Amino acid sequence: MSDRASKALSEASLPGEPRTYDARSKRSEVPLTTLYYRDHGRPSKEEKAESQQYLHPAKEKVLVTYLNQMANLVNPMRIKYLPFLAFSIARRRSTTKAIKLPNKNWAQAFQKRHPELKSRRMKAMDWNRHEKNIYNKIID
Repeated sequence: MSDRASKALSEASLPGEPRTYDARSKRSEVPLTTLYYRDHGRPSKEEKAESQQYLHPAKEKVLVTYLNQMANLVNPMRIKYLPFLAFSIARRRSTTKAIKLPNKNWAQAFQKRHPELKSRRMKAMDWNRHEKNIYNKIID
């Protein structure tokens, strides 16, 4: 719990200050309703968003590490394959309900959550070069 409301609730009140949400709100500049709801168990927006993610944050870190390793080996992963990787990771969860593929915008949201991942465009090989260099290798 590192958000401002949780910190305001955990701080001791000053001498002579009433122990009310209003006093804590004024001192910490956190809205009064936020303090009340946080004290009664409502999670912060960040915690709620984290609990609704398709993959657990620790598993997302593992996926980021894997993607960086693949990119370092000069074999970058295409964005359109990320949902299938996430699905294969999520499938290993021990739940009884059926697991669906992530939605169509999941890969872009994943990329926004992890700015250390860079996307780049790969150029297709020229057809003249392709036929001269690869065709003979395949036949041999």
